[in-house]
Amino acid sequence: MRSRYSAYALASSNPDLKDYLLRTWHPDSRPQHLNLKGEDAIKWLGLQVKRHQTIDADNAVVAFVARFKYANDLGGKAERLQETSRFKRIDHCWFYVDGDYQ
Repeated sequence: MRSRYSAYALASSNPDLKDYLLRTWHPDSRPQHLNLKGEDAIKWLGLQVKRHQTIDADNAVVAFVARFKYANDLGGKAERLQETSRFKRIDHCWFYVDGDYQ
């Protein structure tokens, strides 16, 4: 979870991190492309992991709050993304499956 957040936060200055985000996304839910520029560009301000729960050896959930601002409005108010994400382990590697927003 933290590595994916860091990759999102640093992706604008390191394009290889976009590939990392796609590689760590579960194949069943992975998008074809990630648009991290233009109107959708975000400046990430902080991450707070609220809860981590291991469901079984290959499934886990992470509840978190991430603060951000849209890059085209850095002087504006910060927003919050609150999500409970599902992760699945395949061949000793964790993959982001999906998440529920609160």
